[in-house]
Amino acid sequence: MKKVLAFDIGGTNTRLALVNENFEIEKVEVRPTPYGNTDKFLDNIFSLMEDFPLDDVIAVGAGVPGVVDVEKSKIIILPNVGIGNIELGKIFKEKYGLKLFLRNDAQVACLAEAVLGKGKDFDRVFFVTISTGLGGSLCVNGVVQDYVTEVGHTLFKYKDGYQEFEVAGGTNIHKLAEINGLKIKSAKEMFELAEQGNKDGIRLLNEWKYIIKSYFKLMNDSYLPDIFVVTGGLMKSKALFFDEIKESLPDVLVEECYFNEQAGLVGSAVYAFQQSK
Repeated sequence: MKKVLAFDIGGTNTRLALVNENFEIEKVEVRPTPYGNTDKFLDNIFSLMEDFPLDDVIAVGAGVPGVVDVEKSKIIILPNVGIGNIELGKIFKEKYGLKLFLRNDAQVACLAEAVLGKGKDFDRVFFVTISTGLGGSLCVNGVVQDYVTEVGHTLFKYKDGYQEFEVAGGTNIHKLAEINGLKIKSAKEMFELAEQGNKDGIRLLNEWKYIIKSYFKLMNDSYLPDIFVVTGGLMKSKALFFDEIKESLPDVLVEECYFNEQAGLVGSAVYAFQQSK
């Protein structure tokens, strides 16, 4: 049976899975993602590869949190990993004799949901991740649309200036707090304080929800999806905000991802099989 290796490289962890042509995950390994050092980043990937047999593996798929050159399978920049300019496809071809097919992580996760998950019965599927950062991607009829990229870095009017929507990502909650004159260090702290009825926690949560709902509205108006599929680490606290997102978009379906944290792995596998045909 044909198999692929699928990478899901995030700002926090790097996952590698062996996936067969029935899209069954046969093995998964997870390691922390090194920050700000290309050599350590690559050594981490090579170390993961050592744990996997290459028999029957026809290709490698990879999703990464940043900008890539799809044609060359080259990493341009990974803002949340602090590195860039890595010819990953060339490295894999030389080291393992395997073709590596590279995409933005939100794009491959969207592909998983569009082909096999909650979006499989819809034409236009928009994927949103609310996690370390804020990302999104669009698939139309099971094909990733390249014109939708790094939408979390879109500027929007906020308070007396402009911010990127990424200000609502998990690693930037402290910045959002500072803008609002508050001292809350993390999304975890914000959610916990809000649940406890703390006025500062509730105030920051309301600001955060305003930004998240504004993001969804802009994506909806811009790309006209039939369905939003949503995942990410901050969805662990979905009871505090997810219903409000749905209510703010009465004319489009908003669902939690089918694959959740495995969306990146499955999507990288789907992409590798697609490109290998």
